[in-house]
Amino acid sequence: MAGTIVTPARRAARSTVGLKALMAISGLIMYGYLILHMGGNLWVFGGQQAFDTYAHHLRTIGEPMVPHSTVLWIVRIVLLACVVAHIWSAVVLARRSHHARGGIGKRYASNQHRRGMQRSYASFTLRWGGAIIALFVIYHLLHLTLNVIAPGGASDSPYLRYVAGFKIWWVLLSYVIALIAVGFHLRHGLWSGLTTLGANFSAGTRRVLNQLATAVALVIIVGFLTPPVLIFLGVVG
Repeated sequence: MAGTIVTPARRAARSTVGLKALMAISGLIMYGYLILHMGGNLWVFGGQQAFDTYAHHLRTIGEPMVPHSTVLWIVRIVLLACVVAHIWSAVVLARRSHHARGGIGKRYASNQHRRGMQRSYASFTLRWGGAIIALFVIYHLLHLTLNVIAPGGASDSPYLRYVAGFKIWWVLLSYVIALIAVGFHLRHGLWSGLTTLGANFSAGTRRVLNQLATAVALVIIVGFLTPPVLIFLGVVG
């Protein structure tokens, strides 16, 4: 039986460079979604009517040209595809890296670290951070999207579910822990992704990318954390 013919395009897609590009592009798409999602959360400052109207509008985008929730489901499918591609490429690349090092845990030899290896805290926690983020996303969807669990009380109002949930200390604490993991993931991921796509080509651009990655991660984390913290303190809601 003849073996499966591997075309140059398929071979490139399975290569380490191709997988890194897939990881970078899928990550940047999710970056864009996070920024939009953060902006949507800020509608909570407008009160219940404004926030609930925003949540309802997400399901009516494109009407009457397209059926109810069509655009929202397209976004969900694209995001799911990005998540699967991101995790799959990360796992394959991690296995290849581990095999290339002969099973040794060290990454890169470096005189700048007392242990003789180069490894930032963000890159060190990237995999564990990804697991924390995945678990939190599942909880977040069950709480605020699917309305399956209601730590602050059940309600058909997205605003009331959002506000009531973050009045509970352990809900806020879990949110803070997850966002800390997100922050490290975003900071290292943006720098790594842009480097993979060719943006890091000199000492000057490397410095700019580091500053950009840190700034964007901080903006996203502060933007996501501000409403829950103010709700818990009683300033909002």
